[in-house]
Amino acid sequence: MALVLVVALAASPAQARRGKPRPSEAERAFAALLRDGGLDQLTASCVQLLDRGSLAQLQQVQRRLLTIKPAPQPLAVVLANADALIGCQAPQAALRVLERYGPAQGVERNQWLLLEWRAAHAGLDHLRAAAALRQLAQGELSNLETLLLPVQRHADGTVTNRSALDLLAAELESLEQPQAAAVVLLAGRQPGLATAGRINRSVQLIQQLPSAERERLLEFALDQAAAAGAWSLVAEILDHQLALAPSEASARARARATQRRARLSPRIDDAYGELGLRRQDPAALRRVQELELQLRSPRAPGGHAAAPLLAPQP
Repeated sequence: MALVLVVALAASPAQARRGKPRPSEAERAFAALLRDGGLDQLTASCVQLLDRGSLAQLQQVQRRLLTIKPAPQPLAVVLANADALIGCQAPQAALRVLERYGPAQGVERNQWLLLEWRAAHAGLDHLRAAAALRQLAQGELSNLETLLLPVQRHADGTVTNRSALDLLAAELESLEQPQAAAVVLLAGRQPGLATAGRINRSVQLIQQLPSAERERLLEFALDQAAAAGAWSLVAEILDHQLALAPSEASARARARATQRRARLSPRIDDAYGELGLRRQDPAALRRVQELELQLRSPRAPGGHAAAPLLAPQP
C-alpha cells in the first residue's frame, strides 16, 4: 500500500504538467508583443484588436502602452505615446501620459495642447478640452477660426476637420454655458457661410439679447448666407426670425421675414414651408389650394398614384 502511494505521488507533477494546456502560437506571439513590442507594433495591434472586437487583449495593450515609456521622456516620445493611446481608444490614459511632461512656451506648448485637446475631446472631458482650446487661442478667440482640428477619421483614410472656434463653442454648450458659447461664435471674423451659421446659432443661445441687436445680427447673417448662395441656411434664419415671440421681433421685421420666406420657398423647393406661411394670409387662398394639391399624398384621392377606379363587372 505504501509503495502504491509513493508511485502515485511521484507521478502527480508529471500528470499535472500534462494536464495544463500549452499556450497556442498566437498566445505566445501576443505575450511576446506585450513584452518586447514598441509603440508602432502595439499601435498596429490595437487596430487589429478593435476590428476583431477582442476586448480583453485590447485592454492588455492599453495597459502596456501606459507603462511602455515611463517618465522622464522627451516631448516627441510623450506625444507619440499619447497619440497611440488615443488611437487605442484609451483617451484618459493618454491624458495621464501628457501630465508627465511640462511643455515650454511656443511651438512645444502648442503641440502638447493639441494632443491634450484630442485626448480630452475623445474622452468627452469637455472642461479639459475647452481649457486646451482657450490656451491655444492665446487670449484672442479669433485665432481659433482658421485652426482646423480632426474630428473624424474615415475608413478610406480621409479626415474630417472642423474649426477650433466651433469646437470650443460646442464644448461650452456641453458644459451648459450657452452665453459663453455665443460669445465664442461671435468672435469669428471671416465673412461667408460659416459666419452666417455661427451668428444664427449665437442668437439662439443668448436669452437676454435686445430685439434691435437680435435683428441686426440676423440681418447680417442673412446677408452672409445669401452671398454664399446657402439658401437652406437663409431659410433656417428666416424661420428663426418668424419663430421669435412678438416681443422679440418688431412687426416690420416679421412682415419682412414672412415675405422673404415666401419668395424663397419655390427656389429651394420647400412647398411645406411656403404652405405654412400662406395659410396665415387670407388673400392667398388660391395659392394655398395649389400647394395642398402639390403636397397631397400620391396615394390619396386625386393623387397621381391613387388606385385606379375599377370598371363594374357585368
